[in-house]
Amino acid sequence: MINEKLPKIWYGGDYNPEQWDAPVWAEDERMFKLAGIDVATINVFSWALIQPSEDTYDFSGLDELMDRLYNNGTYVCLATGTGAHPAWMARRYPEVTRVDVQGRKRKFGGRHNSNPNSPVYRKFAARLAGRLAERYKDHPALVAWHISNEYGGYDYSEQSEAAFRVWLKNRYGSLDALNKAWNTRFWGHTFYDWEEIVVPSELSEEWNGNRTNFQGISLDYRRFMSHSLLECYRLENDAIKEHSRNIPVTTNLMGFYPELDYFEWAKHMDVISWDNYPSLDTPVSHTAMTHDLMRGLKHGQPFMLMEQTPSQQNWQPYNSLKRPGVMRLWSYQAVARGADTVLFFQLRRSIGACEKYHGAVIEHAGHEHTRVFRECAELGKELEQLGDQLLDARSEAQIGIIYDWENRWAIDLSSGPSVALDYVNEVHKYYDALYQQNIEADMIGVEEDLSRYKIVIAPVMYMVKPGFAGKVEAFVKAGGTFVTTFFSGIVNENDLVTVGGYPGELRKVLGIWAEEIDALLPGMGNEIVMGKEWGALNRSYPCDLLCDLIHAEGAEVLAEYGTDFYKGMPALTVNRFGEGKAYYVATSPDALFLQGLLSNLCAEKEIQPLVSAPEGIESVQRVKDGAAYLFLLNHKEGELSAEIGSAERTDVLTGKTFSGTAVVPGRGVLILSDKN
Repeated sequence: MINEKLPKIWYGGDYNPEQWDAPVWAEDERMFKLAGIDVATINVFSWALIQPSEDTYDFSGLDELMDRLYNNGTYVCLATGTGAHPAWMARRYPEVTRVDVQGRKRKFGGRHNSNPNSPVYRKFAARLAGRLAERYKDHPALVAWHISNEYGGYDYSEQSEAAFRVWLKNRYGSLDALNKAWNTRFWGHTFYDWEEIVVPSELSEEWNGNRTNFQGISLDYRRFMSHSLLECYRLENDAIKEHSRNIPVTTNLMGFYPELDYFEWAKHMDVISWDNYPSLDTPVSHTAMTHDLMRGLKHGQPFMLMEQTPSQQNWQPYNSLKRPGVMRLWSYQAVARGADTVLFFQLRRSIGACEKYHGAVIEHAGHEHTRVFRECAELGKELEQLGDQLLDARSEAQIGIIYDWENRWAIDLSSGPSVALDYVNEVHKYYDALYQQNIEADMIGVEEDLSRYKIVIAPVMYMVKPGFAGKVEAFVKAGGTFVTTFFSGIVNENDLVTVGGYPGELRKVLGIWAEEIDALLPGMGNEIVMGKEWGALNRSYPCDLLCDLIHAEGAEVLAEYGTDFYKGMPALTVNRFGEGKAYYVATSPDALFLQGLLSNLCAEKEIQPLVSAPEGIESVQRVKDGAAYLFLLNHKEGELSAEIGSAERTDVLTGKTFSGTAVVPGRGVLILSDKN
């Protein structure tokens, strides 16, 4: 439970009353009650109001707001307001604004414009967080702390360059070690003094986003910038904890956001929170995978859905409305996958600036007689009815899919073999193959305990960090099933190739070696030809993107390539290692092949689908105190049926009982409990 003050799924969102005059506040309070709003996130961008000058703080408005919300029955997730520094700070201390990758010094404006390595910014941000904690630590409305907002963006200033050198000294200890790790003898880059090292920007090593001459320095700079922003978070967290140790602290993450290593960040967060903004055409399985990743950051601990829109976004190329029922459906998708809150951005629409067309519970019409408000109020009633039934319920998935931010950075920075290789897309292919069959999976990091799972899948494990290969060998030897793919085991943590044949350190457990990697042009393809009938896999399947040319050295060949000069070479292998098996998929197959492969592997390990259902039904299960809660979510407009087994289950939303077949209305939700 996030905070015992509010033992239910929290319902509410970002609230910015400072953008409105006092007469509107009373109307907000009335409508909050109508909608069942019980938590408001406040003070997200109020630094300039609270600290109008370097030596002046004014908490009077925040004092009044905290009291008013509490007296209206609304609890507070209190932000530190440090997501955007005040104008006076940028004017008096120009160092607090960032320098971009092209070497241009930013002026005041926007957000995410604070230099994370500016001592001035760090001092003022931590000081504000400490003052807020000291003042409101015992306020009865307070249920959570929210530090800054959506951390992100890199800085290339002189302050960051100097801090980068210090970070490198701590990481490598000597220039000899650094030169070896970066392979600086290439192109005559040997460093003889720490001061010779400059940041990898478009003035030095990088261009066009992730293109770089030296992967080592660019990879380390991404590690460093993630670390630098995390240090800013930790400074505010420490300042809060000096006064308020019993209130959970978080900051809102952004799913698969590429710039920060969220597994490292999670170690310093009391509870994970994140902002969910899919497009109308985002695959629902991709959103599901992102929820599962956020749950996986802290080993299955429930998370906070900090932001979603009730209706539409404002910043995508095409900002479609959520169709009737979709807001409720997607809210329950988050709850099904581990969210213990349903919070929106925003509670009332702004009237000016870039977010005035971003959806809100209270639209510009200003009253409750809107479709969006009615849907929000109906969901509020349901969440009140659910009470604490689902709080802290957990997943019992038996499959883990590995995702690693540093591996993603290394792949994105790679100078080959194909610009079309997208790590997140390849991971999603394997996740989606399970999702379509109603088989659950956890998204996990490389530090996770693999023994919790029967099957572990590591798509495109390009970078093998120290100790990971040993973990995989121990897992398989003990009876686990391990699956990895093309372009795996290529480099170490410094992006240096492991020589002796791909897949490097994974070669022993996989029983194969690869000598070449063929990159297929758009529109080109090959085929995977099964050597024998194997469950659902009994014919040929298309593949594309990359093809590893591999040789079996102990592994059994299950499929071969069907065309080109490497026709007849292995495309799918399995190696028996100890009590378990390790599979290698040497190319990027189509969805049908992956569904068949993973169906067979699950059958071997006695992992059963949650239900039998047509496309459009999403099934998820959370377990609490021995009771299982089966979520059935229908993403289609028309009703669909799912076969749930003969045991009787009760829908906790309606009280209706089901066995055998459950009919789910279009865009509807059932939460079926087996609790007697």
